[in-house]
Amino acid sequence: MSAVRRHLWDEYQAVGSARGSARRKRQRFVDKNGRCNVQHGNLGGESSRYLSDLFTTLVDLKWRWNLLIFLLTYTVAWLVMASMWWGIAYLRGDLHRAHDQSYQPCVANVYNFPSAFLFFIETEATIGYGHRYITERCPEGIVLFLFQSLLGSIVDAFLIGCMFIKMSQPKKRAETLMFSRAAVISQRDGRLCLMFRVGNLRSSHMVSAQIRCKLIKSRQTPEGEFLPLDQCELDVGFGTGADQLFLVSPLTICHEINPKSPFFCLSQRSLRSEQFEIVVILEGIVETTGMTCQARTSYTEDEVLWGHRFLPVMSLEDGFFRVDYSQFHATFEVPTPPYSVKEQEESLTLPSPFNTPIGNNRNRREHICTLDCIDILEEKTNKFPSKLQKISSRKEGLQRRILRMSSSNVERACSTGDLLKIQQISSVPSNEDGDERIQLKAFRIKSESLTQSTGDLELQKKPQGMLTLGTRLEDNLPAKLRKMNSDRLS
Repeated sequence: MSAVRRHLWDEYQAVGSARGSARRKRQRFVDKNGRCNVQHGNLGGESSRYLSDLFTTLVDLKWRWNLLIFLLTYTVAWLVMASMWWGIAYLRGDLHRAHDQSYQPCVANVYNFPSAFLFFIETEATIGYGHRYITERCPEGIVLFLFQSLLGSIVDAFLIGCMFIKMSQPKKRAETLMFSRAAVISQRDGRLCLMFRVGNLRSSHMVSAQIRCKLIKSRQTPEGEFLPLDQCELDVGFGTGADQLFLVSPLTICHEINPKSPFFCLSQRSLRSEQFEIVVILEGIVETTGMTCQARTSYTEDEVLWGHRFLPVMSLEDGFFRVDYSQFHATFEVPTPPYSVKEQEESLTLPSPFNTPIGNNRNRREHICTLDCIDILEEKTNKFPSKLQKISSRKEGLQRRILRMSSSNVERACSTGDLLKIQQISSVPSNEDGDERIQLKAFRIKSESLTQSTGDLELQKKPQGMLTLGTRLEDNLPAKLRKMNSDRLS
């Protein structure tokens, strides 16, 4: 099974490439001119189905075969009918008595096969020279004349109708519908898109023009089934109606690459190793004939340009718009991210210091308030006598350690009383660092009022860590200093 898969893929991938070439020429599923490179073989008994639809079979034949069948059919029909007229004259003995004036033949003035052939042509073409004619004493000639008229009408209708349908086929109308030689991938309206250009060279419009795109790519299913040349639909605006074209001037068809697109994981780097083919189908009604026309083309991965955009071809002249088809296929480079849409979406979901939630600023400011509480305690300690300051300086590291251990309790204590008001002011979301500095400065200016507030809070409810710190400091002080401290605090 694996050998069959490799064989199918190799046949699709490359044919007859030259040695030493950098990249092998891939076999296209659809040529640039719209011809499908598919041949049907080993039909067996199914070949008889072509004869059941003989008219379509004749129309589908090439012109050389149609002309050959046309000439052969009329030649054979003329020879057969002329032979039948000659046979009637021979059986009746008219050939031997052709110059007898008293004898009345079936067909007057028919002496041999050339004269019988000329009589048939004059009758079939309704020329009527008047020299050769059927007499009333030949009933078999009358019957043959009726059969000739019916058979000639059928042959004329069949062959002339076949030639008319073949000449009026809208395939040649597709020759005046243009597609850009290459497709491009760039950003449009902030989204990565695959784009190509279509145009109409004639002034007559294509009524109800509609465009479709197919992605041809071999793949393997999760069950292990290999699907050669699997077809996948590319959305070019079916839901929004953008696939319905008003093809008066060249249009750029856009396929948005989103999570539903098969190019969702396609990047500039992976494009070099991908193998796919995009088939574009443009359908519409020819305005002059009313017949449906279809134009096709395809783009391989080598014909998709990453980071390019089409040059504009429309310009405003004096009273009309001018289309410059010399720039129809021209492109130019534009800045385009080399990453796939999937990689771009994943990069947006990663945490970044520039897109942290605003709610985290509140914890950050509460942490700043906790650190400022340490500064308030240090300023309060600086008011003690020199001996007390020396003792308290030894306990500075201990204070900070205890405060870190009881940070949650301190934050609860700082979030009540007067601290609650300041935290409400500082918790307002701000995008500039200058506002935070002004708030912190105002916070430090009111340190004395904060000290009184924290003093009141200590009387109401002190955190366990702060109570331990205060008792240890008072235990190390002499009795006089403890009394002075209590008087100063009161």
